[in-house]
Amino acid sequence: MARGASDARRLTNKKAPDRHTGQHKESALDIIFGIILPVFGTLGLGYAAARLKVFDEAANRGLSVFVFNFALPLMLFRAIAQAELPAAMPWGYLLSYYLGAFAVFGLAMAAGRLLFARRLDEQTVLGLGGAFSNTGMLGIPLVMTAYGPSAALPLFVMIACHSLLMLPPTTALIEAARGGRQSIGATLLNLAKSVLATPIIWGLSSGLAFALSGSAIPGPLDAVAKGLGGAATPCALFALGASLTRYSLGGNLREPAVLVALKTVVHPALVWLLATQVFEVPPLWVMTGVLLAALPAGITPYLFAQRYKVCEATVASAVFLSTVLSVATLSALLFLLRP
Repeated sequence: MARGASDARRLTNKKAPDRHTGQHKESALDIIFGIILPVFGTLGLGYAAARLKVFDEAANRGLSVFVFNFALPLMLFRAIAQAELPAAMPWGYLLSYYLGAFAVFGLAMAAGRLLFARRLDEQTVLGLGGAFSNTGMLGIPLVMTAYGPSAALPLFVMIACHSLLMLPPTTALIEAARGGRQSIGATLLNLAKSVLATPIIWGLSSGLAFALSGSAIPGPLDAVAKGLGGAATPCALFALGASLTRYSLGGNLREPAVLVALKTVVHPALVWLLATQVFEVPPLWVMTGVLLAALPAGITPYLFAQRYKVCEATVASAVFLSTVLSVATLSALLFLLRP
């Protein structure tokens, strides 16, 4: 426990501000021009293009298919295949993230019940809206831009577990609240089929197989993966920006404000506390976990809201608002968690 805390202190103090040398200023400029402007500038360009009708829904759908089915899987495949695997899995990393996530899930449900008199199925959708991060469209490009290929392994661990751990309890609670029309076994089977059909999971798994075997990626395959994978970050961010035009602020904003606060402030704070004060998590994994926890709400909570016809306006507003505000919240976090 002490070693985890000391790692966190070294991480924080490694580049302490130096008023005489200007080191802090240079570090700030590096983050602004190297991470923040490229990431959020590309996202904003996608939003503007869609809003001005020069990039329509069909184009965005095609770009999103390219990103999720080809570019992101190949980028992650190459990064994992070339990664140096740890001697032991940092289980504290997963525990820090998901204990924090489920705590936020419970807080969002409690807020739905106590503050807004929501039913159990509605509370559950609000819980997912407060705890489920946008790891695909924003998390992967942001983490890889901020921390480089060395962050691919903690990304892989998180992405592989994210839906598997978060969605079954959500579905079970909603179904139980509505009379249990779908069994837990059927829910798990459908989820397993969905995960196995996800190209990102195949890319990650294939990369892990290369890393475990110690084999080098064949030259032609490496060239293809490098070329297409290089397009993953800008294309994912552009597509995310364009997709934001589907959402807008509507209805009572008190509920979305609660979800946004839980998602972008409480969740990363809990993960940081657990990873540095309770568990012994390596510094890079701490940074990755906290950054992923601070991401805005993903599209999945909105899909659940649509599917079950509950809290659609609230969750749509939370997705939009948390993504817009993440320009400020994630920028501040990147300054605090600079490697």
